[in-house]
Amino acid sequence: MRLFTSLLLVMLGLSSPAFSAGFDGASASLLWVIPFAGILLSIAIFPLVAVNIWHHHFGKITALWCLGFIIPFLFSFGFVDLSHVVAHAILLEYIPFMILIFALFTVSGGIYLEGSLKGTPKLNVIILLIGTFLASFMGTTGAAMLLIRPLLRANENRKHRVHIVIFFIFLVANIGGSLTPLGDPPLFLGFLKGVDFLWTMKHMFMPLLITSAIVLGVFFVIDSYYYKKEGNIADVVTEKVPFSIQGKFNFLFLAGMVVGVLISGFWKPNIEFTILGTPIELQNIFRDAVLLILALISLKLTPKIIHEKNEFGWDPVLEVAKLFAGIFITIAPVLAILKAGADGSMSGIVNMVHDTNGAPIDSMYFWMTGALSAFLDNAPTYLVFFNLASGDAQHLMTDLSPTLLAISMGSVFMGAVTYIGNAPNFMVKSIATQAGVNMPTFFGYMKWSVLVLIPVYILLTVIFFI
Repeated sequence: MRLFTSLLLVMLGLSSPAFSAGFDGASASLLWVIPFAGILLSIAIFPLVAVNIWHHHFGKITALWCLGFIIPFLFSFGFVDLSHVVAHAILLEYIPFMILIFALFTVSGGIYLEGSLKGTPKLNVIILLIGTFLASFMGTTGAAMLLIRPLLRANENRKHRVHIVIFFIFLVANIGGSLTPLGDPPLFLGFLKGVDFLWTMKHMFMPLLITSAIVLGVFFVIDSYYYKKEGNIADVVTEKVPFSIQGKFNFLFLAGMVVGVLISGFWKPNIEFTILGTPIELQNIFRDAVLLILALISLKLTPKIIHEKNEFGWDPVLEVAKLFAGIFITIAPVLAILKAGADGSMSGIVNMVHDTNGAPIDSMYFWMTGALSAFLDNAPTYLVFFNLASGDAQHLMTDLSPTLLAISMGSVFMGAVTYIGNAPNFMVKSIATQAGVNMPTFFGYMKWSVLVLIPVYILLTVIFFI
């Protein structure tokens, strides 16, 4: 408590003028970044060193860090300014973000794949390829939850299964979500900031194609080696069940979500409503309403037995909801400081990704965004570097298109480097462990990711940014 009080007094003493002119990042103290950094470090460290404490109290821990921003801000600038800051974060970013997560999670949870499958290298590649494609349209979490259990059942008789799950995390839980804003939260945040839906599809297609082709090729070689080593044991099927897809109508809801998001990107009625100083555009209200309605219809129509087979529950969504409420609120001063560029207190990061003339170094944007996405969370990391580069979507999509591509690729692709880089990573690991797969430790997983992915990322750097 004494530490918190000291921090409060220091922030008040050093930073009182920092936000007086619409978040003047040029005069803001770096101490305002502490609550945001605290949440991200808690996400990264607590699950490794105090998993039980984190599991039971992550909401409280996030709330404490959030108060570390709210209370000093309230004392410095008053309730009105605070309400505007919080309203902007919640109404423009958090609520649309959570509606998308909720909708994709709900609809994908209503689809169940059943059938006897033999875990041959060919079949495994097909499943990974399908998952990589689906991830861009039903989200990395949705695609991962849909396919991980059928993949594990297909390979239940194999002795060597760790590599199968690891490559599944690489492709389905991360890389595959790069084609549309529906695929991965960072790209959806970019969409909310004004990045066109079709810009993402056009510019991320070749990086996705190259990366997935190489990683799938490496997987096929490794899986073929282990398959031959195991002999015929992998061909044994304990129970023959015809292949079927239950809850197929949910694919129509997924298509409806894509259409709803597309319409909101093209339809500009120039009608908006202002709430606590935050303008809410009609097309965004329409998009969120479509997503919610389709998700609720799916929830109503999906038979209970499908949810039971998928072990469907709300815990993953609730965890994301609690964590990102704090992230979106505490990130406000970070974005303001970065927007100040070389004049702000985070000029060191600015100088690393810009040359002496102030022009962005795209290769550095790719690796810096990627490195932080791997060890923190790729959604807020994307937002930080998006604002650092310009913050203006139109400028980024045109004059700084390679820079926006670097930020997009880094945040999506390098979330696969660690278990904590993207939310589905740990979810897949937990499901695999429950199925009897002896999954590697945090650093054991990184041995795979460094050996397989880093050479691919170096190649991408040469192709797209040098």
